[in-house]
Amino acid sequence: MTDVMFLIFRTFFLTIVTLGMMASLTEFRFGCKKLLGILAVYSVWVVFISGIMLYVGGELLLLRLFFPVISVPAIILTYWAANDTPSQAVFNYITQILVSVLVASLIRMLTESIGLSGFVNVLLMCIVYFAAIYLEWRFLRRPFRLLIKVLPGRWGVLTLIPCVFCAYFIFVAAWPGSYLENDTQRAYLYAAILPLVIVYLAVFKILLAQYHMQMERQSAALLTVQISTLKEKLQRVKEVAEDVRIQRHDLRHQLQAVAELVVRGEREAALEFLGAARERLDEQVEVRWCRPPVLDAVFSSYFDQARRQNIPVEATIALPDELPVDEGEMAVVLANALENAIHANLALPPERRQICCRAMGTPSLMLEISNPCAGDVTFNEQGLPVAENPSHGLGVRSIAAFCKKHGAVCQFELAGGTFSLRLVL
Repeated sequence: MTDVMFLIFRTFFLTIVTLGMMASLTEFRFGCKKLLGILAVYSVWVVFISGIMLYVGGELLLLRLFFPVISVPAIILTYWAANDTPSQAVFNYITQILVSVLVASLIRMLTESIGLSGFVNVLLMCIVYFAAIYLEWRFLRRPFRLLIKVLPGRWGVLTLIPCVFCAYFIFVAAWPGSYLENDTQRAYLYAAILPLVIVYLAVFKILLAQYHMQMERQSAALLTVQISTLKEKLQRVKEVAEDVRIQRHDLRHQLQAVAELVVRGEREAALEFLGAARERLDEQVEVRWCRPPVLDAVFSSYFDQARRQNIPVEATIALPDELPVDEGEMAVVLANALENAIHANLALPPERRQICCRAMGTPSLMLEISNPCAGDVTFNEQGLPVAENPSHGLGVRSIAAFCKKHGAVCQFELAGGTFSLRLVL
């Protein structure tokens, strides 16, 4: 009876820590309370069914039926609570089960071969499994989540890898008898570990290469579109500047005409002529926000766009002639941030709209753009705002890529109904 209770506890423990490994790479759509409720119901099932199998057929029956009656329900429940596609979920969950089976069998073989107690076996499993959960959460979660977002359609064939290996390990471990009692089965079982590691390393290397290629293409396409837009807006600003220069050139002729009117004693006509000329100059006055021309074009273009849509702009710009980063890259960051601020304001009534922009170059390059926000904003694990529409959010990703490339500190914040972006380089 004591052995049965220990095996039930061991089965329950292995199941829970395997679920922990699954969860370390999974993004759930339920809250903690609902997840804990699902876990409690599933735990009761694990204890009940493992007890029945041990009573009916012993440990060999449990070994043979562990996957269909315990692992499969775990996969279904985890997939139901997660945001992953079926192929992504199967690849993640079966891989975790595969790793768990191998770790548990190695620890058990080690402890039994040197005559250690069951308590030591569980203690070693605690150490190894909790370390594995932490390491997966700390180092694998972010790249894995990025991979499945950037490459959503590449996982169908990949699911065959863990499924085939898992089926092989379960069959070899349980047929014709338990691998614990047959040296040949153990040899066949552990001989597959090396090809398993090689295959997974090759798969992740290929996925990582595809990820980098996809990100480079996306960044290149995004930068091409944005730089093209910036060039068009810079050309419009240059056209306005050219009009102002023409007006200044014509001023010589206008002054000559005024002088002639004064000589004739036509004072009122001279004043009217000067007033009209001044109004024309005021309409085409050249506003310079900073000396770097591309950044000045961005500020001018987006501030004008905001004012045309009844969005007041409060700006304090004090940037040096030379920047610590490429001016074109910084212009893309500004364009993305200001465009997002304008879009956010358009969802508000006119009386609540406003954009505040502050930029300075000393003691370091600092940028702050804030605007009122209509609703709540969801942030991911990296503190980046998450777009509701999957096709949106390129601007935020572009800003994050810029910060990562140049080692800048970037903070997105929603406080008191105001959304703020702060960047320090």
